[in-house]
Amino acid sequence: MRRDTIAYSLAGTVFGFALGYMAAGWNGGMPAPAPVTAAAAPAAAPAEPTPRPTIDPDEVKALESLAVRQPQDTSARVELGNMYMDAQRWDDAIRWYTAALEIAPDNPDVATDLGACYVHSGRPAEGLTRFDAVLRKNPDHRNALFNRGVALLNLGRQKEAAEAWEELLRRHPNDPQLTRVRSRIDEIRATASAGSAPVGAAGR
Repeated sequence: MRRDTIAYSLAGTVFGFALGYMAAGWNGGMPAPAPVTAAAAPAAAPAEPTPRPTIDPDEVKALESLAVRQPQDTSARVELGNMYMDAQRWDDAIRWYTAALEIAPDNPDVATDLGACYVHSGRPAEGLTRFDAVLRKNPDHRNALFNRGVALLNLGRQKEAAEAWEELLRRHPNDPQLTRVRSRIDEIRATASAGSAPVGAAGR
């Protein structure tokens, strides 16, 4: 798993709280939304975009060399995948996560990270395939459950996305980081009831 953080994927800007999950991780928690008062709040300045982590080419070379010297060890391959995923270089991350899974195909965290990269790179159907494979063996896997909903949303399958997140809430009812998932489900349900345009966008 990418440096103990939640590898929840987000292709496009389907909804903002997923980015918080990626940054905070399960142990860090999410800050509560700021309270809204009756008085009109001043307009907030646009948030500065979070800079992508830079990749140290010397570290890449060292890890690549280690991967060559230890062809049956996944650690260097996973770390390279982590680095490229953090830097949003999805194709490079896919290449290294795939290499790690060729050695250890039953690693659910790496498989979920790979699926997340597929969704980020505009291939949600391939991501969905990865999440489904993880969940067949690990039905309680939180990352895969969440990401499955994101992939479905990006495929325009809103009803199934809501159902996927309801399953996530059913299996992890006491997780405080999932409170916004319920709000998102309610939005999807309300949109479907009103016959409005589909929520979310497929791909990037």
